[in-house]
Amino acid sequence: MPAERIAESLAFINWTVLAALAAGSFAAVVAGRFRTQATTGYLAFTAFSAAGFGLLAFLADGGVPVLSTALAMRADPAWDGPRRLALAALPVLAVAYAVLVARGRRAAPVAAAGLGAAALALLFGALSWGGGGLDTVLLFVELATLSVALGGVWAAMILGHWYLVTPKLPEAPLIRFSRWLLLGLLLQLGLFVVWVGLGAGPEGTPAFAALVGPWALFVWLRLLVGLVFPVIVSWAAIQTARTRSMESATGLLYINVGTIAAGTILAAGLYFGAGLLV
Repeated sequence: MPAERIAESLAFINWTVLAALAAGSFAAVVAGRFRTQATTGYLAFTAFSAAGFGLLAFLADGGVPVLSTALAMRADPAWDGPRRLALAALPVLAVAYAVLVARGRRAAPVAAAGLGAAALALLFGALSWGGGGLDTVLLFVELATLSVALGGVWAAMILGHWYLVTPKLPEAPLIRFSRWLLLGLLLQLGLFVVWVGLGAGPEGTPAFAALVGPWALFVWLRLLVGLVFPVIVSWAAIQTARTRSMESATGLLYINVGTIAAGTILAAGLYFGAGLLV
């Protein structure tokens, strides 16, 4: 039964992954522009990739089906229009920001507008599928932290490639991106403990029941594969970047792209299919 319910929520999982990639990678570009010495070529390329993910998220949003009664959450269609409008604005603003950054400009107003569109897309997603009240707030936090981790690891992995073709770049930007990623994962790990301990989510399970219930296999995979293992790998990436072992750091970040993406898929599947926040 759990596998079938996750399969029914595939469209929502797809939306979550693409929206998280778009919002998170654009946020990483803005942070990198204002807080690191990353090259404008790298930042522009990553902004273009955020635009691509944003466009795919917008297209995926148009294919989100009417919710099956078997799924644990309920939808509020009043937010469909605002959500799609925010998703449509994000790739346009990301492209504009990429062009401006490539020309050497900081373009703070465009950066702020893009961050606003990204935040609104996640907020309207939470309002669409959060069920109202505190549950909506918790879903927004979940979507935001998923975006930080997934978009952050994507941006860090691309930056690692820049060192392979431009070896004289200082190591500080990659170390900082990897630290941000590690902090995001530690935040997710803390929220996992809190939410499982409280039985958070539309299903309203007893404290820690998710660890032993019918969804326990997926919950443990989310914890071990999507959180604990990436934390260890991110720490290792920071250490290798400090010693300028950039090929090793990039390889570690490649691994993290796969594991964090898998964790994001599991988190989305458990929310939409089982009503569990993890």
